[in-house]
Amino acid sequence: MNVHDIKAILDGLGPIAEVKTAEEDAAAFPKLASYDGGGVYVGRFAGANGPWELHPDADELLHVLEGRLEVTVLTGDEASTATVNSGCFVVVPRGHWHHVAGCPTVALLAVSPRTEVSYGDPRRR
Repeated sequence: MNVHDIKAILDGLGPIAEVKTAEEDAAAFPKLASYDGGGVYVGRFAGANGPWELHPDADELLHVLEGRLEVTVLTGDEASTATVNSGCFVVVPRGHWHHVAGCPTVALLAVSPRTEVSYGDPRRR
């Protein structure tokens, strides 16, 4: 069993960044543990330049630790956006492309299954 100090990890991440590449995503969101074919991640970021994600095998849990998160989920050609405030969480259903934005910044704990990513609009793939 491993115990993780989330506050210490967040404090050690350095400056808040806009996530635009896979390398920046990995630096902003270190993997704390493996979980059910995916992982548990924690990080802090700003803006909305991260990738679109799809989890084909399982739902994703996003828990906002600080700040505010906007989550946009695609269902067919429709997009639905929800605001998730500090202390709240959202479950993103499997099989739906989604995108998150820190407003203006967010600290987030994510329990993420296997992930596919798109750095452009996945509807144009």
